[in-house]
Amino acid sequence: MTTAPSPAFAILIVDDEPAWLRSLSLTLESAAGITNTFLCQDSREVLPLLDKGGIGLVLLDLTMPGKSGEELLAAIGERHPDVACIIISGVNQLDTAVRCMKLGAFDYYVKTDEEDRIVSGVLRAIRMLELRDENRAVKSRLVAGGPAHPEAFAGIVTRSRAMHAVFAYIEAVAASYQPLLVTGESGVGKENLVRATHAISGRTGPLVAVNVAGLDDAVFADTLFGHVRGAYTGAEAVRRGMVEEAAGGTLFLDEIGDLSVASQVKLLRLLQEGEYYPLGSDQPRRLAARVVVATHRDLAADEAEGKFRRDLYFRLRTHHVHIPALRERKEDIEPLLRHFLAEAATALGKPTPAFPPELVGCLGAYAFPGNIRELRAMVFDAVSLHTSRMLSMKSFLAAMGRVKPCPAADPPPNPFAPFEQLPTFAEAARFLVDEALARSGGNQTLAARLLGISQPALSKRLKHAAKPS
Repeated sequence: MTTAPSPAFAILIVDDEPAWLRSLSLTLESAAGITNTFLCQDSREVLPLLDKGGIGLVLLDLTMPGKSGEELLAAIGERHPDVACIIISGVNQLDTAVRCMKLGAFDYYVKTDEEDRIVSGVLRAIRMLELRDENRAVKSRLVAGGPAHPEAFAGIVTRSRAMHAVFAYIEAVAASYQPLLVTGESGVGKENLVRATHAISGRTGPLVAVNVAGLDDAVFADTLFGHVRGAYTGAEAVRRGMVEEAAGGTLFLDEIGDLSVASQVKLLRLLQEGEYYPLGSDQPRRLAARVVVATHRDLAADEAEGKFRRDLYFRLRTHHVHIPALRERKEDIEPLLRHFLAEAATALGKPTPAFPPELVGCLGAYAFPGNIRELRAMVFDAVSLHTSRMLSMKSFLAAMGRVKPCPAADPPPNPFAPFEQLPTFAEAARFLVDEALARSGGNQTLAARLLGISQPALSKRLKHAAKPS
């Protein structure tokens, strides 16, 4: 199975010594899994290569024939400010390092430094560039108000703006190699969101899901990392761990908040070092999967109480998305009800029943501690019992602990009722526009969405209002 080059952007290594070029590229690949590298021996070719695009990081020697490293560093900063540069030089001079940092170098290393130090610096630069690009993508998607490819989330039934904002965020970070933390109460649909994340990530490997709740330290290590033959009594054959099974894809660890402290240490090492050891083996293997975790617990509170490691918590929440509870997005109750009615009818071989109009309001008044999973169970129970065309509310009321139907919901109050003198249409429209702009911080795109009109329509209205009467 082929895997995509890592990182997504290219790294250009520039040095006039071919042996050093080959040595550094092999070190980056073996020690950190960095494969998306290009080698350049002629400093005069660097700027034309950067002009073609696709290069995010340059590892640059200082002393070269043609253009010197310092000249190149200044030119790159001027023509390609988004490209990061790390100086790896044979010159160990403080004043040279200071000049390079003033010219915008991300870091400065000497060729005689330990390889681990250079590799760590390159990985830090990669993480910085990835986070910068992901933050830009998140901002762009959130301003746009939703994902660019909503079909990827077609399996998640929702009308909620909050959920569409979640989709936009997920789309922006789906391709990232950094961990993703998905939080939310039990039953909100965390696994469905993880599946959508994997589907749009562009990864060719599988999605491998592991529920780690209740696994002791030994079982956790064996499940994730596997073992070699003879690793312990009864290990008669080699076992591939879930990390290896997920290579090139996504490793999903569910209920991460229930992981023991000892297992948390193992997971932290996997994420920090990007490598692991199968039980009984002294040969490390590279992590080649993106790690996504989910929990219904409040990890921030657990971390504050010492139940969850602080370093692991902050490592996991590099990207974090929270799925709101069903009671916080009641506009989803009706579409979910219709969806589950059709699903239950198909599963049970019955025609899809109609439901009484007061059912949606009744469900909207319920807190749904079990969230979407609880609503689905209610619907399946009701459909399995119904015999007439109209769905009975009896099983719903029993599940909600009610003995009689909810009263009809009152219509929303008229906001103009307290006014002694009503505003004109023009005045009311101006008040609405002013309030929408205030809530959106002056962003016309978001303000237009709050008002339910297009951005050009809002812009036209603002221009008309600005004209002197």
